[in-house]
Amino acid sequence: MKPSSLPAAFDLLRYMAKWLLLASMVGVMAGSASALLLFALDWATATRVSHRWLLWLLPPAGFAVGWLYLRCGRDVEAGNNLLIDAIHSPRQAIPLRMAPLILIGTFVSHLFGASVGREGTAVQMGGALADQLRRLFRLQDGDRRIILMAGISAGFASVFGTPLAGALFGLEVLAIGILGYEAIFACVVAAIVADQVGLLWGAHHVHYAAGAIPAMSLGGFGATVLAGALFGLAGRLFALATHRLGGWMKQRIAYPPARPLLGGIVVAACAMLFGADRYLGLGIPAIVDAFQHPAPAWDFAAKAAFTVASLGSGFKGGEVTPLFYIGATLGNALAPLLHMPLGLMAGLGFVAVFAGAANTPVASTIMAIEMFGAEIGVYAALACVVSYLFSGTSGIYRSQRSGNGKYGAVPALPDAAPDATRVPPRNHG
Repeated sequence: MKPSSLPAAFDLLRYMAKWLLLASMVGVMAGSASALLLFALDWATATRVSHRWLLWLLPPAGFAVGWLYLRCGRDVEAGNNLLIDAIHSPRQAIPLRMAPLILIGTFVSHLFGASVGREGTAVQMGGALADQLRRLFRLQDGDRRIILMAGISAGFASVFGTPLAGALFGLEVLAIGILGYEAIFACVVAAIVADQVGLLWGAHHVHYAAGAIPAMSLGGFGATVLAGALFGLAGRLFALATHRLGGWMKQRIAYPPARPLLGGIVVAACAMLFGADRYLGLGIPAIVDAFQHPAPAWDFAAKAAFTVASLGSGFKGGEVTPLFYIGATLGNALAPLLHMPLGLMAGLGFVAVFAGAANTPVASTIMAIEMFGAEIGVYAALACVVSYLFSGTSGIYRSQRSGNGKYGAVPALPDAAPDATRVPPRNHG
């Protein structure tokens, strides 16, 4: 090795040692928090299923969580969008109380029957816990940006058991068409550590069987493109409906706790009157069944309606698992129409609706491979990319920046992107 290359080698080793330590700490905290979340939600779901009358308490439960956030959580109400804004413009610290507040709010949502997910909770806990290292280690803005991205990756990876997809999600979700490679090492380490810590705590993840995957053919190619377009439109409509309902509720109902109170009345009444319990909570049994047996053709629309009503009125949780439900059941409905295997189409819908709604086609493709095996990779990549193209210029995360265009003839260069999406200079210190 030439003498002139020694300083660069030492800088690299120092950089790796620094982020190996910090990202591992983030992974331990996020993985432990996600394990606690998974245990709590398993108990809440089992309790609600065995005591159906708890659904009648959804309106006052929503009011209670709304009041708790009004009193103690106004500055963390934005949730995932607050984390994304903090990464783009590092200024104010993420309050530690974001973690217990979202955990309590999500637990209450699932115990009493709101149709919400869990990824938002895991991501918010991971980001809030990671940001506490900023003060402990006196991190500068550039390093704080990286550690927040690592927290997002760790939370996502540990709640779904997908470390590679989690790492990429933290890089891809911030800006449409831009991957934040300056944080790739930290995100990969944090995601792997968080996933392993969750497993050490005994947290388990659901196995979805996509079945045998046929070789790609001309017919399969065309069917996947068509399905991907429909998956993208479904993700687009879901995001639009959730944002529109949330905005309408804020305009019409000034007192925040009254919004989930009203939403809880609607959700509980519809579930009780129509026997629609399968659309409450995570809906994992229905997702598993969608890979194996034909489901009612309206399942995806009904789950979307219950989730939009829950999230739009202010219940806490996440969007991703409901999007998995919507996608898997939509794929289930499309399979016989497109003459494609049921399990394959359910698996493609599972990841592609999420890819379109979150504008994360790369992370979603890798998630498909981690969950269903490498054989689905070509199909998943095609479906997720087409879904991404058809999902429009916005998604479920309003603070997500616009980077490179989705289908412009000449993509925007990084230097032409808004300041908030520019990659800051790398600091090895």
